[in-house]
This record gives sequence, C-alpha cells and structure tokens, in this order.
Amino acid sequence: MKDFTNKIAVVTGGASGIGRSLVRQLAEAGCHVAMCDVSEERITESRDLAMQTAALGVKVTTFKADVSKRKQVEAFRDHVLQKHETDHIHLLINNAGMTGSGSFVKDPEDEWQRVFDVCWGGVYNNTRAFLPALKKAPVARIVNVSSANGFFASVGPGMPHTSYSAAKFAVKGFTEALIEDLRVNAPNVQASVVMPGHVGTRILEHSVESGGRHVPEKMRKNLKQFTDLFAAMGLRPEQAAEIILSGVREGKWRILVGADAEAMDRAVRETPELAYTKEFWKERIAPVLSGAAGLKRSQ
Repeated sequence: MKDFTNKIAVVTGGASGIGRSLVRQLAEAGCHVAMCDVSEERITESRDLAMQTAALGVKVTTFKADVSKRKQVEAFRDHVLQKHETDHIHLLINNAGMTGSGSFVKDPEDEWQRVFDVCWGGVYNNTRAFLPALKKAPVARIVNVSSANGFFASVGPGMPHTSYSAAKFAVKGFTEALIEDLRVNAPNVQASVVMPGHVGTRILEHSVESGGRHVPEKMRKNLKQFTDLFAAMGLRPEQAAEIILSGVREGKWRILVGADAEAMDRAVRETPELAYTKEFWKERIAPVLSGAAGLKRSQ
C-alpha cells in the first residue's frame, strides 16, 4: 500500500496522540478516514484539525465508541460503512489504548481487567468487526499498535506493569500469528505490528480521565511530572505517525518506533535470561532512556 490516495482507513483512538497524528497525515495524503474514541469532544477536534490540511475531497468521520465493548465496535463498523458508502476498507489501525493498574497481585481485578480489555480487547473486537470489509478490498492491511512493553514487560525496578504489558504481548503475538492465517485464508490482507518506545502523548492524563483509579497513585499524584518525563524521553506523536505510515508503505510486518524501542529490543534479544534483573535495567535500559532524553533536549 504505497499510496493512500482514495483509500479508506479506520483509526481507533483517534482523539489524541499518535492516533490524531495518523488521522491528520492520512487525510493529508488523500486517504478517507473514519475514527473512534471515547471522547467525542477530542475526536471532533481531531477531525477539524485533519480537515485543515486534508487533500481535496477527503472525508473524515467520527464515532464515539469504547473499543473494549463489542457492540459499540460493531456499531462503529456499521457507521463507517454507511457514512463512507462502501462495503470495504483498506486500512485498519488498532491504536486505542490506556495505561495503569500495574499489579496483578495487589490491584482490584476490575481495574486490571479494564486496562487489558482496552489494550487487547480493542484490537480483537475491531479486527473481528472489520475483517469482512478488509477482505473485500483489493489490497488491505491490519496495523496493530503494541509497545516496547510487548517484548519487555518492565518500566523499571519496583514498578509492576502487568496489565498493560500482558495486553501488549497479546497484541504482538496475535499480529504475528495473523501473518500466516491471512496468507492462507485472506491473501489480500496483510498485518503489521507497531512497537513504539516512549512517545510524548498524554496517555496518562487521558487514562485518568477515563477512570483515574486505573493509574497508579504515584503517577496520578505527579501527573504533570510523569507526562513531561515521557515527553522528554520520546518522539513527538507526529514523528511516530510518520514512522508508522512509512512502515505501512514499505510493507513491513514489524515496525519499531524510536531509537529506545530499537535498543531495548536488541538488548532483550541478546540476553533474554538477564532481562528482568536489576543489573539489566541499570546497564542496558537506563542508559538508553537517559540518552534519549538528552538527545531530545539538545534538539
């Protein structure tokens, strides 16, 4: 899919961050876009921003939906096909996610499950709902956004991160398993998994807005500090979106986003048995994150 002109793309979590940047860049490239999110106000803002630079004739539509709810996702699908007057789509980008509720041992089950259901369930629900429409396109691609936490389930010593990490591992494994499944049973459809490192989004703030109990107390109390820290270490959302769409154009099945993601992936592959020791974090991961933050400040 080297050219997005007159294609139809579905983007979940389009209200902010990487999702908003994907919507804007796709529309500018001449792609019609349908997006969903839980915040109707922010997806309206995303649509208005996208239309400012959209190519002539591009249609951008919005729908309020919680991706963890199967019926809401199916309603979103029906809305997309009706509003875009089509029976097919070319691109499904499962981007929606949230963070928080790190401990399987201590956190309440409903809090843990909520994060898992959004980050993994959203990918499953939308892929199930839109697969028939993808199969009807001449060429189509499913793009599932995992995370560096999809191959390294840690954010640092003493900070459990099980719900988000387990979900992102599921997204990665599901996408890799789809490659052969699609090759055999839907050869016009391909799949890509995206694994971003740190990106300067407002996922923490928006996760608090979506039910603040899911974000660990330390992060909740120091929300601005943690948001600023992640922004300092990571790429801008528009940079991440550029890398993702470039990977789609090149037909990549595995898209790493950011030098930190690439370095963490390499470190885990080289010494997997040491990956969850304190020494590994201190010697292999912390320097990568410090270097990323220093490079960002110097730019």
